[in-house]
Amino acid sequence: MWRGPVIERQKQATAKERGKVFAIHGMLIAIAAGKWADPSQNPSLAEAIYKAKKENVPNENIDRAVRRGAGLEKGAASIEEIVYEWYGAGGVAVIVKALTDNRNRTAPSMRHAFAKCGGSLGETGSVSNFAFRFVGEIQIRGPMTDKLEEAIIESGADDYQSENDIVYIQTDWHELAHVTASLKGKWLEILSSRGEYLPTNTLELTEFDKALKVHILIETLEEDEDVEAVWHNAVIAPDIQAEIVAHLESHRFRT
Repeated sequence: MWRGPVIERQKQATAKERGKVFAIHGMLIAIAAGKWADPSQNPSLAEAIYKAKKENVPNENIDRAVRRGAGLEKGAASIEEIVYEWYGAGGVAVIVKALTDNRNRTAPSMRHAFAKCGGSLGETGSVSNFAFRFVGEIQIRGPMTDKLEEAIIESGADDYQSENDIVYIQTDWHELAHVTASLKGKWLEILSSRGEYLPTNTLELTEFDKALKVHILIETLEEDEDVEAVWHNAVIAPDIQAEIVAHLESHRFRT
């Protein structure tokens, strides 16, 4: 699948992964707090804090992030959002969203990841405007039911699909807030509500070497401390994916 927001990965987190999750949430809170530090007056900040608490981010981390965004933390650099657009091995289109307080750290890290995996930097818009479409996506946990389907239709959403007990609801980006509010009014628990890049066409990788490079690239990007989300249009067949996993496991350093 091409859907890959780091803070939504559903797997048992290690201590390192939890640390990254906390850090990403902290930066999202700081960015939101830069507009207004009072969550009762800033819906974006209130939403960011709510999501952080659902991921068990400690209150002291949240308070520190709010102070940082409000400029109350002495010596703390401001945080900015950067979107990188690349083409990986085999022509796979990749979009990376990073949150950073130091471009001089993040940019070289991105270039190194793509260079070692056979990628090339694209001009701004060369990937996002042609290989993807930017939509609003809402995620709700639970099986699809007639009642939920009715709520989705009434909200004005464009489309939906259910996968592994998560319902993905798509809508026009400009209608995201309206559709989200409508679903919340039905007492549905919203897991996330955000903009997503969805590929207009997928690219199936049938060569092992190219598929391996793309796999390593996506894994490397998702592990980077500054990366919030990675989107791509690659599709790797199950048999090749199994071959990749076996290959990496056989070459993994063992103590």
